[in-house]
Amino acid sequence: MNTLLYTSCLGLICMVAEILNLRKILVPVIVVGLAAIFFINIQDWGTNPIASIGGIHLDHMVRIDNFSIAFSSLAIGISILLFILSANYYANDQDHISDYLSILIFILCGAIIMFSFYNLAMLFLGIEILSISLYIMAGSRKFDPRSNEAGFKYFIMGSFSTGILLLGIALIYGSSHSFEIGEIAKYTLSTQPSAMYYTGMLLILVALLFKASAVPFHFWSPDVYEGSPVLITTLMSTLVKVAAFGALYRLLSLGFFGTLSYSEPILILVTAATMFVSNVIALNQNNVKRLLAYSGISHAGYMLLAIVSVGGKTDSSLFFYATVYSLAMIGLFALVIMIFKSNHSENVEAFNGLAKKQPIAAAFIAIFLMSLTGIPPFAGFLGKYYIFSDAFKNGYFSITLFAIFNSIIAIYYYFKIIMAMYGNPANDKQINIHPSYWVVASICLLGVIGLGIVPDMLMQLLK
Repeated sequence: MNTLLYTSCLGLICMVAEILNLRKILVPVIVVGLAAIFFINIQDWGTNPIASIGGIHLDHMVRIDNFSIAFSSLAIGISILLFILSANYYANDQDHISDYLSILIFILCGAIIMFSFYNLAMLFLGIEILSISLYIMAGSRKFDPRSNEAGFKYFIMGSFSTGILLLGIALIYGSSHSFEIGEIAKYTLSTQPSAMYYTGMLLILVALLFKASAVPFHFWSPDVYEGSPVLITTLMSTLVKVAAFGALYRLLSLGFFGTLSYSEPILILVTAATMFVSNVIALNQNNVKRLLAYSGISHAGYMLLAIVSVGGKTDSSLFFYATVYSLAMIGLFALVIMIFKSNHSENVEAFNGLAKKQPIAAAFIAIFLMSLTGIPPFAGFLGKYYIFSDAFKNGYFSITLFAIFNSIIAIYYYFKIIMAMYGNPANDKQINIHPSYWVVASICLLGVIGLGIVPDMLMQLLK
């Protein structure tokens, strides 16, 4: 609970900094503050503290356990890397930087709630805090028609998703007479749930799958990713996706555990469709942001394998996969942002001959793409191995083999960028990469390589 309170206070500090005209020191203060919150968060590891404010127990609303601490730590780490990037990214928009940074912190607050909720009302609040902030940030470039379109589309689609979620929660409450996921679990284990319950469960799954951009609820993702500012695209493809899967795993493992047999066929179908449809469409993409949007959808399909086999306790493999995926995507976008800016283009052609102009940047990008593909010895390979291995052990043979097949398809569109960097002639555009972007890319590279060598650092956390 302290993690959420301190993070919220940090967001308020950003708003006060605007009044006091302290914009120049805002990013360092936020990075240091989040680092301190990270260490405060991990102090609760293994203790399962009771959530409370001013002596009032809130354990019926929020539960702090190792799962929520691990995923909250990951979310804070992702946010620190994004805030380091934001200093240069918003260098020419200092008048609004405090507004942008405070909204980004509130997105993190929503994610933390989604990792620790114990009540469906808190799940709703977490999703709405995250989503409303994202609607604003997707359309934050008010003079860019693409950004306006992205924000409007995301708002409209997200509003429908919210309505579906609320209806699902109402139906679950009508059946189990409780919003608490512990009481809902008791209801499913003690009696035969009604049709109302199953309908509510299905609607909640639809809403969360929308946030995870799983097929067939993915249609908003490519357009919003393409139109949003690149930093916000990075945020949506990492923090938001991790938050959706953390919430989905927590809900199924704690609240809907007694009725997993009902959701299993639906989730298997969605998983297969998510992997296949996204990979096939990505083959023909030339815009890199759209390509990475479909790539993110395909990775949502792989993470859904951990959700399908939730009965076999797959939280460790999900956490490891989410971590290595986020590191690869943030590191990739840290360099891609500067390439887009230098070439004034977001197409694959912007990467032509990059190995001749920026050989280190090209090598970094190639490593991140190979990690996303699942090529050893990088951490992305082990991420897929753990996910596929858990699914195979839990009896999901066909869908696991299908996932391996889809990983092979993905090689083509990832290597399209690598071939452009190393095989095509260079253009005359100079590419200058800001030191802060190198710092973030280097941290991510160390993570992608290091976790490929010593994966037990993360895999043993939730055992």
